[in-house]
Amino acid sequence: MKKKSWQKYVLVAAGVAMLSALSISEYVDHRTLQDHSRGVFPAKPVTLVVPYAAGGGTDITARALAKAAEKHLGQPIIVVNRTGGGGSVGLMEGAEAQADGYTVTYLVAELTTLPHLGLLPITYERFKPLLQTNMDPSAITVRADAPWKTAEAFLEDARTHPGKLKMGNAGTGSIWHLAAAMLEQKSGVRFTHIPYEGAGPAVSALMSGFVDAVPVSPAEVEKYVDEGKLRILAIQADTISEAFPKVPTLQQATGLRVHFIGTWRGLAVPKDTPNEVAQTLVDALIKGTKDEQFREEMRKHGLGLRVQDAEAFARQLKDSHDTFAKLIPELGLSRR
Repeated sequence: MKKKSWQKYVLVAAGVAMLSALSISEYVDHRTLQDHSRGVFPAKPVTLVVPYAAGGGTDITARALAKAAEKHLGQPIIVVNRTGGGGSVGLMEGAEAQADGYTVTYLVAELTTLPHLGLLPITYERFKPLLQTNMDPSAITVRADAPWKTAEAFLEDARTHPGKLKMGNAGTGSIWHLAAAMLEQKSGVRFTHIPYEGAGPAVSALMSGFVDAVPVSPAEVEKYVDEGKLRILAIQADTISEAFPKVPTLQQATGLRVHFIGTWRGLAVPKDTPNEVAQTLVDALIKGTKDEQFREEMRKHGLGLRVQDAEAFARQLKDSHDTFAKLIPELGLSRR
């Protein structure tokens, strides 16, 4: 009898637990539906599209900011890498997403280069800017065991043997492809350009010996430089890098002054996203950029922090677009 009573008690308890779970689930679903019906934003996780592979500066920045900002947004921010076409696949996906705020895209400088190369059928005008997060210069990086100890020696070898040196980049038409092309133009050398799906894979190719150098940002090679596996020969910037104070600028190393704007990154949503939804995202993202853990992550990877509001970022997008509209044909790269 006692055994039957005990079994009955367990069954009753299990039934109550099941009903409670169902009630909670129904309550949560009901609240989510209520939030949607009331126009409450966000009522579900937000997706952050990164147009490059994991491991590069864009991916590192995106994941650090997502972690910092979601605490203020009240919903998870899920980072997804959409690679292909030198960034065009991810940028297209972001531009064509529903304009409801649930898809944010990490815009990259390639948004203002690829259209002029005929590799992207949209421009920055398909997006509503939220804020800019950073900007980084280009750097000439080789393996630590490479024969070139200086940028001058590297360029002299390239000048003596046109096309011999393989320069990896983040994709055809990427900002780093253009950085290398401009260096060619100014120094009178010729590289063989090898495209990859982002800076991360390009750096991996350098580590494995498939290319001789990469022109990516210092931040994207810092880890391997610190480990003694790679060496930065020069940085294409007007001033010395705080992260690498012993590395000369290209002008200091070679006498060449190559004015190159470098890469920038920022966040945006489809252009028809309601202003109040965009502002909710902006508020959370700005708080995220002020988060000490986010800033420490940026410092750790040598990523340049440059936070600008939507209006300033919109100007940056237009200026960059107009600059490359003139520069790309001058470099003989236009396919339009």
